[in-house]
Amino acid sequence: MEETLGKRIANLRKNMNMTQETLSQMMNISPQAVSKWENDQTCPDISLLPQLAKVLGVTVDELLSGKQEIAPVVTLVPEQERKDIKDMMLRIVVDSADGDRVRVNLPVSLVQVALDMGMEMPVASGNDAMKHIDLSQVMELIKHGAMGNLVEVDTEDGDCVRVFVE
Repeated sequence: MEETLGKRIANLRKNMNMTQETLSQMMNISPQAVSKWENDQTCPDISLLPQLAKVLGVTVDELLSGKQEIAPVVTLVPEQERKDIKDMMLRIVVDSADGDRVRVNLPVSLVQVALDMGMEMPVASGNDAMKHIDLSQVMELIKHGAMGNLVEVDTEDGDCVRVFVE
């Protein structure tokens, strides 16, 4: 069964540890309106979609379609609200000009262990666009609460690399 817009709104809100009340205040609407959206009784007014998507950290397209290619912009999560590192995922997306597409999804804790052991990640070490990305610095950002799209590199050759954490 396909995820409805209401369920998507609810999931995105919950993933941000946000209450319906908080979302309603940020959107300048009633909590009942948010509840109706999430229970698929009504849909948000089209004029609210850009603001709603921004508040939920996605694009309007991602909000409506449910398809997410990359994580939202970087946010700094307060220490008391951070996930445990073992519950976080590091995602590396490489799209080469030659048409190659690489998707790497690793638990952040595994990346930390590999870095502590001095190991290199093949997707990182074998791609020219990744040469200057220091994964130990990315890990430091994560430890300090950075979440979202941490690194984005578009080369003049047409390669695109994105590193994000969720």
